[in-house]
Amino acid sequence: MGGLPLENGSSALALSGSQQKRVQVRENLSSAGTESKPKKKICCACPDTKKLRDECIVRHGEDACAKWIDAHRQCLRAEGFNV
Repeated sequence: MGGLPLENGSSALALSGSQQKRVQVRENLSSAGTESKPKKKICCACPDTKKLRDECIVRHGEDACAKWIDAHRQCLRAEGFNV
């Protein structure tokens, strides 16, 4: 069987040093992006709890709205944001 040389008898193709680095960087980027990266922008996530939180703060002040603020934070965390 002709073709590309094998590395240490395994089925992996032999790559030059720069090619190996590029593959490793791509793998690191793709695995880092799939861990828990949010799929939406934070401004667009959880519109219902955001609206309730904002209305409460405007009408009653931040101190009176801890319940809505916490509910919005929990929703954002469920969407993958660190807040």
